[in-house]
Amino acid sequence: MNRVGKIQFAQLGKFGVFLTVVTNLSAGPKHIYENVYCQRAEIENRIKELHHGLEIDRTSCTRFWANQLRVLLAAAAYVLMQELRGAAAGTACARAQVSTLRERLLKLGAWVERSVRRIVLHLPQPAPWHSEWCRVARNLGAA
Repeated sequence: MNRVGKIQFAQLGKFGVFLTVVTNLSAGPKHIYENVYCQRAEIENRIKELHHGLEIDRTSCTRFWANQLRVLLAAAAYVLMQELRGAAAGTACARAQVSTLRERLLKLGAWVERSVRRIVLHLPQPAPWHSEWCRVARNLGAA
């Protein structure tokens, strides 16, 4: 079984922090640190997004199926947020967390105009993330 662990020694003074990654993998140290160890931290960040951004752990109902539905809806919302993050490529929101995406792109005041063929959203011009919102909307197929 392959294992990767970290030993960190922090010393106050002129030498700073000493970091060692201990493993039984045969690849080089740079490859193991950047492609194995740091990728594990990225996975932990995605789990943290589920907990803090979408509150997947909020199962306060007394019935199992109600809690199951809440977890399922949170997971579906996360998939939609991943699509939104993918559509935000090339903007300041490209690597944003779920809570930041929600604040910048979804919590906006807009005037909605509806006709038979289309729905038009009129955003206020001084909105702080107006250009990013328009770019994401175009990437998702808005005309």
